[in-house]
Amino acid sequence: MRRYAPFIIVALVAAVALGGGTIFYRKKLAANPTLKITKETGDSKETGHVLGPAGAPLTVEEYGDFQCPPCGKLSEPINQLQKQHNLRLIFREFPLPMHAHAREAALAAEAAGLQGRFWQMHDLLFKEQSVWSNAPDARALFTAYAGMLQLDVEQFKRDMDSPAVTQTIQADQQRGAGIGVQTTPTIFLNNQAVPPDQLMPDKFPGFVETALKNAKPSS
Repeated sequence: MRRYAPFIIVALVAAVALGGGTIFYRKKLAANPTLKITKETGDSKETGHVLGPAGAPLTVEEYGDFQCPPCGKLSEPINQLQKQHNLRLIFREFPLPMHAHAREAALAAEAAGLQGRFWQMHDLLFKEQSVWSNAPDARALFTAYAGMLQLDVEQFKRDMDSPAVTQTIQADQQRGAGIGVQTTPTIFLNNQAVPPDQLMPDKFPGFVETALKNAKPSS
């Protein structure tokens, strides 16, 4: 517990910043065009982390940024929906340049993934978003998180700086840009883009529930 003590003040400052950030992102999402993944670009075998069965009635595919406040707010509702309905969940990296630590956070998640702990790091990064987003040394926190997840920390640090991890993130970003993704979160349900005004914690679960009633198993 002592490792968190120096960051209590940072967390309080971050809480204030997140409120303004949410308003900004709502404006950005409203400007995002309607998207649709084609059959070719919808193939999830190329990149991305997958949770849940291939034959699930609904596939939730997210292009996310770990420092994006709305992504953080949607993370737990998405987790609950995945568990409740055994959905197929795909996460693709889309760190935005406006976020100082987003790319390092993506590197941390991918490095954890090489040790079989992507989803655990994914959840921890979103849970602790208000802490590391405003920390003077985010990488030190990411290394601490790796230790909490019982990773080989030295290997984790090497992997964060590896070309392979960088290429994975670039591949996700290029794939997203190719279908018109501009901001985060951008989410598709069975290859259909979710309207920006539904990407809110109080609306998204209901939108998914409605989609499930009419969904057919994805291929």
